[in-house]
Amino acid sequence: MALSDPLDILLAHDRWATRQVLDACRPLTHSQFHHRFEMGVGSLHDTLAHMNGAMQGWTDRMIGREFRRLAFPPFEEKNVDQLLTTHAQAADEFVSEARRLPLDQTVERARDGKVYRFTRGAVLMQVLTHGVHHRAQCLNMLRQLGIEKLPPVSVIEWVWHLDPP
Repeated sequence: MALSDPLDILLAHDRWATRQVLDACRPLTHSQFHHRFEMGVGSLHDTLAHMNGAMQGWTDRMIGREFRRLAFPPFEEKNVDQLLTTHAQAADEFVSEARRLPLDQTVERARDGKVYRFTRGAVLMQVLTHGVHHRAQCLNMLRQLGIEKLPPVSVIEWVWHLDPP
């Protein structure tokens, strides 16, 4: 059954699309996975670790627990399977938290001695659009590494995956 609620679509699509990029990294050598690019956080590994860390950190803030600084270098080195596991755990918790409280409820985050306030809806959109941004960088990195068949990551490709034409 097709989803129609935009938030449900974005949450489900984000999980699927990030997994598509991670799966596309499976055949890469260690050197390719860690190759430095002048975009994103610098490598496929670091960009994907950053995405997971950002999702975990913002989920922490929505829950009201201490913000983990997992989204910034230096990153603990993980292979694709470990990043897939981390992503699944982060996405499970993020999706669970997404609708736990009203979207207009305020979330606070302290940074550089200042306290910022955001609605939960704004935090959700930040995390989900952040994923789109970095997945596009990952596709560019894969292309530069010579990968010819790039993974599908768009919402429409996700819909086709669920219900092939």
